[in-house]
Amino acid sequence: MGKNGFLAMTTDTDTTDLIRSDFRDLGNAAKKLAVHAARLGSLGFGTAFLKWLACIAAIYLLILDRTNWKTNILTALLIPYIFFSLPSVIFNFFSGQVGKWIAFIAVVLRLFFPKRFPDWLEMPAALILLIVVAPSLFSSTIRDDWIGIVICLLIACYLLQEHIRASGGFRNAFTQRHGISNTLGLIIIMVYPVWALVLLFI
Repeated sequence: MGKNGFLAMTTDTDTTDLIRSDFRDLGNAAKKLAVHAARLGSLGFGTAFLKWLACIAAIYLLILDRTNWKTNILTALLIPYIFFSLPSVIFNFFSGQVGKWIAFIAVVLRLFFPKRFPDWLEMPAALILLIVVAPSLFSSTIRDDWIGIVICLLIACYLLQEHIRASGGFRNAFTQRHGISNTLGLIIIMVYPVWALVLLFI
């Protein structure tokens, strides 16, 4: 009787220790999961923020090109950059009925009333038209893949080196009038694809 009671107490103690150990392991696993989720969430937020920032910088550079930044640089490359880096919310908005109406009006004005179609509207109209008519291979597959990020990086590197060359060197790119804002804008549009590629391969 006493031996059986001792065995029962030992079994109960072992079971309690095992349960405590299991709960301890579950607690540690939950902590690791929370830490990793927070880390990934902050990285995802950083990527989304840089994507918005790069898109705004590209639009800013496009506006400068249409106003007072007249160079021989192929700034039309900003259109595919914006196409590939445009946040999904805005892209889906313009790829719907709103974008179709804008593209339709732009095409009608350009065809039948070319004198009333200002030059500064050509690039934005081309962007809207590209968003609307792009096949799903570009609008979904490539745009959301590493290929789209690489295209953005190549465009940003090309535009930055062309801007530095047109400015007469790296120092002049930061000292000439309008040089600082243009250089910073080009650097910003290069930071996003670099960051996205680093996160993609780590």
